[in-house]
Amino acid sequence: MSRTARTARALLLTGLVAVLAATGTACSSASDDADPEQRSFALQGRTLTVDSDDSTLEIVASDAHKAGSVQVTRWFDASVVFGDEPEVTWSMKDDRLTLRTKCSGVVADCSAKHRIEVPRGIAVKVDEDDGSVRARGFADALSIHTKDGSVHVTDSSGPLELSSDDGSVRAEVASRRVSARTEDGSVRIDLSAVPDRVESFSDDGSVSIVLPPATYRVTAESDDGGRKISVPQDPSSAHVVSARTRDGEITVRNAN
Repeated sequence: MSRTARTARALLLTGLVAVLAATGTACSSASDDADPEQRSFALQGRTLTVDSDDSTLEIVASDAHKAGSVQVTRWFDASVVFGDEPEVTWSMKDDRLTLRTKCSGVVADCSAKHRIEVPRGIAVKVDEDDGSVRARGFADALSIHTKDGSVHVTDSSGPLELSSDDGSVRAEVASRRVSARTEDGSVRIDLSAVPDRVESFSDDGSVSIVLPPATYRVTAESDDGGRKISVPQDPSSAHVVSARTRDGEITVRNAN
């Protein structure tokens, strides 16, 4: 390589490092988008599937919108120095709402957030590839899975199926049936109604279950961690609680 070529290459690398340093201190945040977009989608049937690949999701059961439609608000902020123009898309087909974020390049920083308002009486299934999910207000079945992010559900009474491959799972609800799993993170379930069945598992993290006064059939197993079970127990109880972790402490107690 000639001296001129080496000099040009060095200057290019120096400039790239400078750009990386400048952009690395100011990550994009969807909350920086002061003018979010809104769109309503027609919903067929009594179920909704949300298929999202890279976004923070907030999902709310609401009476504010007419039955048969879902309203979505989208915030998006992006900065791409070397790469393709970033893009976000949304579409609905039958009962599946698909949300996609395209952000690639040598220096690319994108952040997306979606708020999804769902009519009451709709069962919802969420499949998030990369992002946290929060949901509230559901009296019907709610299933949430994220590959990378936390799950947090509040103010709900329908059956719950919650899981994360990498993130904490938390529920503060009145649901009678709850399944909560994570491969890497803690599980915390606070129940305000006596449940029929609670199933919880963490591969690497603590499990905490808070229950209303009643007698429970409790199974608690930890390969590496303590167990603190302080609720009244009866092996014939119809209220079944299962807690399992490979590495972490298990707590099952009544609310204070």
